[in-house]
Amino acid sequence: MPGTKVTIFNNGPLRIEGDFEIVDQEGKAFGLGGRTAVAICRCGHSSNSPFCDGTHKRQNFTSTVTARDLPAPAKP
Repeated sequence: MPGTKVTIFNNGPLRIEGDFEIVDQEGKAFGLGGRTAVAICRCGHSSNSPFCDGTHKRQNFTSTVTARDLPAPAKP
């Protein structure tokens, strides 16, 4: 079992649980205050980006996701 689990909620955020680090594009880590789970915004309207603040509900964000197998990566 992996040390990190990502759950994609239909019409909602990504929830990350376990042992993880979140960094910006410069590699600087976000201070997570000891949290072992966070929700990441998918709707793009959070005032606490990249973290979810529940705005997706007021924005009527919809995105249904079903697990599937990805094709093999293209060979170079």
